[in-house]
Amino acid sequence: MAAADTTLGHPHFCVVTVLLIFLVCQSTANGGFSAKLIHRESPNSPFYNHYKTPSKLKRPIFYQNSAQSQVRPDNGQYLMKLSIGNPRFDVYGIADTGSDLLWTQCAPCDGCYKQINPKFDPKQSSTYSDLSCDAQECKAIGTGTCSPQHTCSYSYAYGGGASTQGVLAKETITITSTSGEANSLKNIVFGCGHNNTGGFNENEMGIIGLGGGSLSLVSQLGPLVGGKKLSFCLVPFRTDPGVESKISFGEGSEVSGHGVVSTPLVSKEDKTPYFVTVEGISVGDKLVPFSSSGKVSKGNMFMDTGTPPTLLPQDFYDRLVAEVKNQIPMAPIENDPSLGTQLCYNINTNLEGPVLTVHFEGADVKLTPTQTFISPRDEVFCFSAQNVTSDGGIYGNFFQSNFLIGYDLEKMVASFKPTDCTKE
Repeated sequence: MAAADTTLGHPHFCVVTVLLIFLVCQSTANGGFSAKLIHRESPNSPFYNHYKTPSKLKRPIFYQNSAQSQVRPDNGQYLMKLSIGNPRFDVYGIADTGSDLLWTQCAPCDGCYKQINPKFDPKQSSTYSDLSCDAQECKAIGTGTCSPQHTCSYSYAYGGGASTQGVLAKETITITSTSGEANSLKNIVFGCGHNNTGGFNENEMGIIGLGGGSLSLVSQLGPLVGGKKLSFCLVPFRTDPGVESKISFGEGSEVSGHGVVSTPLVSKEDKTPYFVTVEGISVGDKLVPFSSSGKVSKGNMFMDTGTPPTLLPQDFYDRLVAEVKNQIPMAPIENDPSLGTQLCYNINTNLEGPVLTVHFEGADVKLTPTQTFISPRDEVFCFSAQNVTSDGGIYGNFFQSNFLIGYDLEKMVASFKPTDCTKE
């Protein structure tokens, strides 16, 4: 989920939300944090409905140009659980590597979207403190202004129309392990949002920015947990709701072992996105270059857990889809307005092929149909990439599933390890 041009210089292309999971953190012996990602329908989820049978649950997808926009409030992102304040107040926020700001809806909130859980009330916390408009963090956010009370008022916009406005503050953040051990971290900067709008559903209490900028949770935790690093393992779409996966911060979160490949993170003026270079994608043995001219710009895509589909420039997308069609021996679905322009097939179970290999700079990552074809409804599977009009693209979380993915912001590398995230 990338922030809009008004803040971080990137349009927000997130048009698909399909899987809602929660995170319960666990400290490691060497000072870092690891966490479990819990599906929203797990019995461990606060939103679990004990009167529904998980195997009968339907999770619709909202596609670009689709007639299904009305189901969007029922869709979900990957949610991360942490607590703020004293007494501790649980927050479930979208885990987003495409933005920096950690924020949650705060009372009073006349301009808030509807959420099931109560909103955080800063007046009830003994550890809450507003930031002054002279604070360095107020300058760092780029949109900080001075309120009549001389506190830092912020605004933060996302390209899809979502936004948050409120007060920039400091609080104690607590990450509780599955064994019950509480790890409290003081003076973490966050946004107390009093006016928040956009396509959020009622389970989402804000956004937890995990990008590379100075205000992101990764950057703020770095000095406290052994480094600016994180790794995570996202379970595939339609995984059994009771299955959990992990996210880790700091020392001990490194991705290592057999099968690991790494690609450089490309440094740009905007430090938030995790920019990588994609040289092309092979469909089976057939290479489809990123650029028809053969020239590839460094950092032409960025990795984003907040955007489910992989978004590719129109020319590259068209050539890639044509080759995928060529290697699938069946006719795609035509003229179904509920599917928009997606490449989709009528089939009871997912396709057996082809395997796609993403050619990052210095790293080849093989994707199976588990990552590249997603089922929006029974007996339909659709290609999990879409086209955009920009020159660059976004590597979405469908493609990222079933990999242990790590970012080391000190060595400036992203690493991939094929992993069954349902067992990780």
